[in-house]
Amino acid sequence: MKRELLILRHGKSDWSKSVDDFHRPLKKRGRKSAARMGAWMGGQGIVPEIILSSPAVRARETTRLAAGAMHLAAEIIENPAIYEGGLDELLQIVRSLPKYVGRVLLVGHNTGIEEFVFYLAGSNITIPANGKLMPTAALARFVVSGAWKKFAPDRAELVEIVRPRQLARKSF
Repeated sequence: MKRELLILRHGKSDWSKSVDDFHRPLKKRGRKSAARMGAWMGGQGIVPEIILSSPAVRARETTRLAAGAMHLAAEIIENPAIYEGGLDELLQIVRSLPKYVGRVLLVGHNTGIEEFVFYLAGSNITIPANGKLMPTAALARFVVSGAWKKFAPDRAELVEIVRPRQLARKSF
């Protein structure tokens, strides 16, 4: 079975709201980028079977907008461990995926998401001039060999990292 792990950082958050970090919503730009990324994914046929999302407001909004733009009715599972998850937590989440799942989308936050992508990609990664590997609403796509329960960097091959600014401002 072909497996893919899609890792999406949430869209740009709105710091003008006086709410705690967990309840911070997306800015208008963040909502547009999340929808644009979802539309691009749908247009490319990169549609997940399940989505694992941080329960934080900005991650949930990103998930909902991306899924809606893909016209996707996939199962969305909120996992609190993604919110402040580091490498160990994110590895455990992926390793606990059901064996029947072929493609999964993980929606989370930095610094955890970027560290996870670095860890999985190893030396097969080019860091942009601005130093931001995973800016808001960026998507990393990995092809995974073997079972989820044995997931490790040597079983993940980076296919691409797509950033919202690379995508045309049109619907897909």
